[in-house]
Amino acid sequence: MLINILETAFNLIVTLNSDLFEIINLSLKVTLSALIISVIFSIPFGAFLVFYKNKTQGLIVLISNTLMGMPPVVLGLLIYTLVSKKGIFGFLDILYTPTAMILAQTLLITPIVISLTYEEIYKKNKEYALLLSSLNLTKFSKLKTLIYESRYALITVALTGFGRASAEVGAVMIVGGNINHFTRVMTTAIAFETSKGSIELAVALGLILLLISFIITILIKSLRKIS
Repeated sequence: MLINILETAFNLIVTLNSDLFEIINLSLKVTLSALIISVIFSIPFGAFLVFYKNKTQGLIVLISNTLMGMPPVVLGLLIYTLVSKKGIFGFLDILYTPTAMILAQTLLITPIVISLTYEEIYKKNKEYALLLSSLNLTKFSKLKTLIYESRYALITVALTGFGRASAEVGAVMIVGGNINHFTRVMTTAIAFETSKGSIELAVALGLILLLISFIITILIKSLRKIS
């Protein structure tokens, strides 16, 4: 039984099954879009927090660390109430669309990227503190220097965010609706296909997710050696 399921799952992958790769394609588009949006904002902001030393800094770092553990379904529910027809952003009409899914994943990984960026830049700042002070650089110049010197670690941070987003199911299920050929991504498809007994497609998608996770792990380990 298991051998037959695996054989069929591998066959779906090897033959480039259209439904399978449509789901994979949408998953990558949503996750990469969310990652790019999050990184553009979160890495500069997380680095800036290192130099913004007051009570607000500590509060923001605390909030970011707290939100790292936010249950995705809670985030999904919050976004749903905001963008549904009765919500204050209902006029945007993005519920059950890939846009809402990108929003959910962006908000999910942003606290992670901010917190991890802050930690990396904070450590690098301590390491380079004397050198940077001796050069009489402005805070902005110090910020650019530290981001550059931490580039490999920050790529690792981005990969961590990508891995978290690609494995998420709760929030995107709520705001995306798991609509076939429109908002069905790998994680929601696995849950749906398993529930209806179509285990072969679910296994094929699971294997793809494992492959993505393996690639991300290898990249993170390689970048840690460099940094």
